[in-house]
Amino acid sequence: MRHGKKINHLSRTASHRRALLSNLAISLITHKRINTTIAKAKALQTYIEPLLTKSKVDDTNNRRVVFAYLQNKDAITELFRTVAPKIADRPGGYTRVIKTGFRQGDGADMAMIELVDFNEIYTNGKEAKKATTRRSRKAAPKADETVAEAPATEAAESTEEKA
Repeated sequence: MRHGKKINHLSRTASHRRALLSNLAISLITHKRINTTIAKAKALQTYIEPLLTKSKVDDTNNRRVVFAYLQNKDAITELFRTVAPKIADRPGGYTRVIKTGFRQGDGADMAMIELVDFNEIYTNGKEAKKATTRRSRKAAPKADETVAEAPATEAAESTEEKA
């Protein structure tokens, strides 16, 4: 039974798991994309998302909290200088896990985990537009329709005046 098993222990002791996730997080921050097993990618996703959220506010306390997890000054600098400004307006979901098949040696399920805002293929090199709710799209009239109606009514009035 799996009662109370919230995290994947990855067949490691707590200290080994903490070191593994810290090293994976540092690699993800520096390279923006890494290949690993699906289990490690999912564990890394839950590990790094709160750190990315903390990096959005650049103050001393947040830097110290993130440094306690990563223990790498270069990764902290990269995180707060280049990654944080790109994810500043995103409300969550900073990483994406893409399954890539099976490893040839042992047949393990492999995946690529990447930072969402650093993938130029999906974003097409431009900023992602803000998501709107369904209600606001339904209620707001389109500007093209109002502009198109105005000349049509003026033309109808001018033809009535001539007649």
